[in-house]
Amino acid sequence: MPANIVIVGSFNTDLTAYTERMPRPGETVNGRKFVIGPGGKGSNQAVAAARLGAQVTFVGRVGQDVFGDLALRTWKEEGVNTDFVIRDPENVTGVAPIWVDDSGENSIIVVLGANLAVSRADVDAAARAIAQADVVLTQLEIDYDTVGYALKVAKEAGVRTILNPAPAGKVAPETLALADFMTPNETELEALTGKPGAPVEEAARSLLTAAGQTVVVTLGARGAQYVQRDGAALVPAYTVNVVDTTGAGDAFNGGLAVALAEGKDLKDAIAFANATAALCVTRPGTAPSMPRRDEVEALLAAAH
Repeated sequence: MPANIVIVGSFNTDLTAYTERMPRPGETVNGRKFVIGPGGKGSNQAVAAARLGAQVTFVGRVGQDVFGDLALRTWKEEGVNTDFVIRDPENVTGVAPIWVDDSGENSIIVVLGANLAVSRADVDAAARAIAQADVVLTQLEIDYDTVGYALKVAKEAGVRTILNPAPAGKVAPETLALADFMTPNETELEALTGKPGAPVEEAARSLLTAAGQTVVVTLGARGAQYVQRDGAALVPAYTVNVVDTTGAGDAFNGGLAVALAEGKDLKDAIAFANATAALCVTRPGTAPSMPRRDEVEALLAAAH
């Protein structure tokens, strides 16, 4: 049986313009290339998990527009179950216009649109699918109340929960308490704890309020550090040729969800997630850069 994962989250269409330099206020500059692609943290994680062999169900909203069509086409191609995706009649599909200059710096404006309308009722509609899941994964590109409710419904059904607290924001303690696993990067860890500059282990440990919780802090090229009440360890990253780091966090979370759902122990699950993220950054884009299962297995085998 494949791992069964439910993702409650976001879809955004990435609208990426490449230019020599960023425009100053009031200035127009010529762009060199423009790319439209599927994005959004929830959707990227769904694609990652599906490519790794999981059975994935997505709970979310898109608009009744061409970008909503792109979302549904993307999920169909990847084999993601969209029974609980709503075509919202009042809100546009989320978009993320992105400017990238020649130095690789980017500026992004995210307009979340229909993502912010994902509601408790949408979660309730998917309650049976959530109860049958091995893992439920959610992020912070939808309404925070809905995030907390999705975690609560999963926990009450005895399902393992992962909260990817991205993009960075302040999350209610009662929501954090519902997450079996929290997966912040260093910026997100600071936002959650309000402790800028604090050692990673100390800051992460301050988030542990319920029995059996684990914080996994992603550290880019250094790997990922897990912190539990009774221990902590760094699981190193894999050395690869980096092309584009966007989507790495989503690849990591998709990989972690699949590995945990398959019953891997924590260190092995994080190593699997690190390998998924490593392969993602070797190619451009977000959803299109998510690796296949055989690629991850090959990287893991080569490293041993």
